Amino acid sequence: MDAERGARISTWGSGAPEPRYAEAEDGSVAYQVFGGGPRDLMLIGNWASNIEVMWEHPSMVRYLERLARFSRVICFDKRGAGLSDPVAMGALPTLEHWMDDARVVLDAVDSRSATLLGDAEGGPMAMMLAASHPQRTDALVLVNTFARLLRAPDYPIGIPEPTAELLLGEWRRNWGTGGVLQLTAPDVADDAQLQRWVGRYMRLSASPAAATRMYEWVLQLDVRSVLPSIQVPTLVLHKAQNRHYRIPMGRYIAEHIPGARLVELPGAAWYPPFVEAEQLLDEVEEFVTGDRAVPVDDRVLATVLFTDIVGSTDLAARLGDQRWLDLKLAHDDIVGSRIARYRGTHVSSTGDGFLALFDGPARAVRCASEIASAVRSLGIEVRAGLHSGEVEFQGDQVAGIAVHLAARVMAMAGAGIVLVSGTVKDLVVGSGIAFEDRGVHELRGVPGEWRLFEVAGTG
Repeated sequence: MDAERGARISTWGSGAPEPRYAEAEDGSVAYQVFGGGPRDLMLIGNWASNIEVMWEHPSMVRYLERLARFSRVICFDKRGAGLSDPVAMGALPTLEHWMDDARVVLDAVDSRSATLLGDAEGGPMAMMLAASHPQRTDALVLVNTFARLLRAPDYPIGIPEPTAELLLGEWRRNWGTGGVLQLTAPDVADDAQLQRWVGRYMRLSASPAAATRMYEWVLQLDVRSVLPSIQVPTLVLHKAQNRHYRIPMGRYIAEHIPGARLVELPGAAWYPPFVEAEQLLDEVEEFVTGDRAVPVDDRVLATVLFTDIVGSTDLAARLGDQRWLDLKLAHDDIVGSRIARYRGTHVSSTGDGFLALFDGPARAVRCASEIASAVRSLGIEVRAGLHSGEVEFQGDQVAGIAVHLAARVMAMAGAGIVLVSGTVKDLVVGSGIAFEDRGVHELRGVPGEWRLFEVAGTG
């Protein structure tokens, strides 16, 4: 590992580092590694990216060189953008896709843990990754980003839907031109060189149709439920005059991530990231190179799955001990194999069911749906319940309100039904999974009311 790392560092200064590819389950992810600092820093930037073209603007090169002075920088094109493989025809990536992209790149460069720098639309994915994999996250830096964009009754700082439609129209009209600078960096919008570079960078990141679909998807993101689960040291940097991702959005993030520190910076520019960036880079360098708390490894964000055989007591009495045991073993083989297939962790068996954890909510939902379908070949039905939240490891077991809540969601499900909490539904936006609203319920032993959704199709 040290020899490989040294070879990569020695190429710094001889031009743009050559892109490489890491292999994910369903495609290749393009990445670059450069810099000689003692710590790893992963850049998770705007969804529209091209790691080769970014080296064509001198200001961007200076931005990257500054980061490389104090860290080994890891950057990548998310699937669906730049040099990385596209997603399936007509489909959109998900936060889970992007989180997997980051994970396979970290593995490819032998990075055991890194500081995550989530910029603009990269922020929500960086938050998910930090909460789900604290053992691989040294710290989190969030720059001009958001937990949710659209306004909601409990989120008045969001963008009203009519305004969002106008912004979408502006993006559509200006995609691939320097005209976007009027929205993203108004103070330098008349810079002809910057206009040419931005237009080329955008055109080689995504097509107009793909960009429009992506922006529509970004408008639906909501990771507010993730914020309390982030346990790593967090710095929130936000331009005070940012007219797109407004300063209240940065304040909201800082208020809801435990121990996060907010620094409000002067200026309005947020894209490209190198515009008016010196003070921002000063803050990042001080944060990354200073003392920091050790990440808490025993608490992570996870999607909890409970399953249970419906009517198992009556079935066991009717079949007798031996036949019931044979049926139970066949059921356990099906459930266990599906959990492994979808990269879940089998925590324990719960009498006639299973408890499993997943770091990706969409995989958890698809796993539960496949289990419900597969066990019908045995002449039985299962019910399943899922919730995403913070869990605490206690030896080989897990605890926490998320575990309790997932069990209560399962208890509300009927035969062959997969029920999820509203939190799970919010976290799989863009995955193609369809839901039917099953109304608001009180769950025994859990305060408040909870809206539940039945999985109607997995796309």
